[in-house]
Amino acid sequence: MKVEHLTHTVVNRALYRKRQKTIERVFADTKEKHGMHWTRYQGLKKTTLQAILTFIALNLKKLAN
Repeated sequence: MKVEHLTHTVVNRALYRKRQKTIERVFADTKEKHGMHWTRYQGLKKTTLQAILTFIALNLKKLAN
């Protein structure tokens, strides 16, 4: 790949470490703790609503902490 060498720079390694702790952690928590590994409903509208409500709950938990 043309940009493969960019992933090994000191700056990008630090950014990825930060991303692991912040962004990726949110998605891991939704899958592990909030049942988003699989959807409970069928259809785009119902699944979207489930995801929105889950992320609202996560944001409320963050605000409470």
